[in-house]
Amino acid sequence: MGINKESSAYTFTFSIIMVVVVGAVLASLSLGLKPLQDENRKVKKQMDILSAIGIESDRSNASDKYEKFITGSYVISSSGDILEGEDAFFVDVQKQIRDKTIKPEDRHFPIFEAETEAGKKYVLPVVGKGLWGPIWGYVALGSDMETIVGVSFDHKGETPGLGAEINQSFFQDRYKDARISIDGRFTPVTVVKDGTGSSDPQKVDGITGGTITSKGVEEMMNRTLRVYQAYFSNKSNS
Repeated sequence: MGINKESSAYTFTFSIIMVVVVGAVLASLSLGLKPLQDENRKVKKQMDILSAIGIESDRSNASDKYEKFITGSYVISSSGDILEGEDAFFVDVQKQIRDKTIKPEDRHFPIFEAETEAGKKYVLPVVGKGLWGPIWGYVALGSDMETIVGVSFDHKGETPGLGAEINQSFFQDRYKDARISIDGRFTPVTVVKDGTGSSDPQKVDGITGGTITSKGVEEMMNRTLRVYQAYFSNKSNS
């Protein structure tokens, strides 16, 4: 007896088979591509860290430059104590902040140390929320552990020409010479709209038309850097 291709049973069975086959193919592709995806994420992270200390790189040389300029890394607790046995590169700061099951006192924060011609630098990851989604970046402090010498910001879906400009050098350069602390006391850096950012180390001029994203950068910087400042204060007093 031939198969009735016009029947509902045939259509239903065929659909199930196709779903299973396509699902298996997609799962296989996903598993096959995962090592490449992981490597791409690793290289992108290296590029972002290097960018914060003013080192240009691309996917072909990021790993070599990272090995050259990043001389050490470690993880600290929310109280500023170094945690042994953790790999700073693989600490997911976004998860540490967003995961409600992780108590604030149990959060871990990575620090990357760099050596350049300009001297020692400390690179700190920051994460936050813009107008439309996650924003993140890296902040580099100079050897005084107080002055910002470079930043690298990025976003997932901010408005082109407005909030998306946080990943442009004209905005990131405004953070250079801002200070996160004075004499060991945390000092917030405020994003302003009145044009006074260039004359005050505690202020940064925001992006015209991108106020919400600019304030999101302010919030993520001050919330995260406050934690790091506790570590640097302990370090400078030791």
